[in-house]
Amino acid sequence: MMQAFILVQTEVGRSSLVSRTLHDIEGVESAEAVLGPYDVVVRISGENDGALADIVGRIQRVDAITRTLTCPIADAHADARSPHGTPSR
Repeated sequence: MMQAFILVQTEVGRSSLVSRTLHDIEGVESAEAVLGPYDVVVRISGENDGALADIVGRIQRVDAITRTLTCPIADAHADARSPHGTPSR
């Protein structure tokens, strides 16, 4: 299983709508409206690079999204770690 974060910029005032819309896309694990240079942070998961690319493509077609930046998760063992980034026991 591969995972990535997608940083999303939206049209002004549309971040809440976009985050709610993204929850309906298969492969989206979470989508949260945030403050800062990006408006929504999305976590996706798929079986391989191709699956992630398909999910990213569906996300990019959502109305009011103006830009995305995809950040694949490098640590393949992230699930086995505690929320603080240390190995679970």
